[in-house]
Amino acid sequence: MIKAVKIGFLSVILWSGFVEVSSDLYAQVPPVSIQVGGNDSDEGTLSLALQALLIVTVLSFGTALITMMTSFTRIVVVFFFLRMGLGTQQSPPNQVLIGIALFLTIFIMKPTFDQINEQAFQPYQNEDVTQMEALALAAGPLKEFMVAQTSEDDLLYFMDMAGMPSVSSIEEIPIHIVVPAFTLSELRIAFQIGFMIYLPFMVIDLVVASILLSVGIMFLPPVMVSLPFKILVFVLTDGWYLLVESLIQSFNRGF
Repeated sequence: MIKAVKIGFLSVILWSGFVEVSSDLYAQVPPVSIQVGGNDSDEGTLSLALQALLIVTVLSFGTALITMMTSFTRIVVVFFFLRMGLGTQQSPPNQVLIGIALFLTIFIMKPTFDQINEQAFQPYQNEDVTQMEALALAAGPLKEFMVAQTSEDDLLYFMDMAGMPSVSSIEEIPIHIVVPAFTLSELRIAFQIGFMIYLPFMVIDLVVASILLSVGIMFLPPVMVSLPFKILVFVLTDGWYLLVESLIQSFNRGF
């Protein structure tokens, strides 16, 4: 018998915080398992169809979990601002930008994933803790990462909206408060970085447009002339290295 929970454990880990909200309902769900053949004596277990539906439902949250509870949001928004500032239309394509953002997310989140593996997954795999205990243990490192990157004002705002009093530790903050506060902070920081990236490219556009207007070239779009200069400046300054380095350091400052 192969436990399906072990197969999708990494996806469930990111969703584990929501167990705090629905733990009573979750406790009533029988253990999910997939086996070859049937056993009429297994009364009280879900049918194979319901098991498959439950697994697909959990895994379908993967995109939202990666986007909302990791460093992915900040990275991918900054990359799209970069492409808009360069004015290269669809180059680099979306698949490339999302792929780079995904692997940078893995790189940045690796210490957190290592803690989750050591504190939650390995004890669960060795059957030292139950599934519910493993999920609670997995939520701790993920909360610490999100709270470290979250603005205090954003966190206090959502705590006030939820009517939650002050807390003495991160473990006392529910995940449904941490996630929106973290997402809001990530978007704010991403837009701030995007503005700093967009500004020099806009200056180049204005300079080129002013030169073309002064020499009387009205029929030539300024974007066509400024595009090679923007790419040249970006390449000469080693823009990709500077951008990636700044993004990684922006997360390290939160620890």
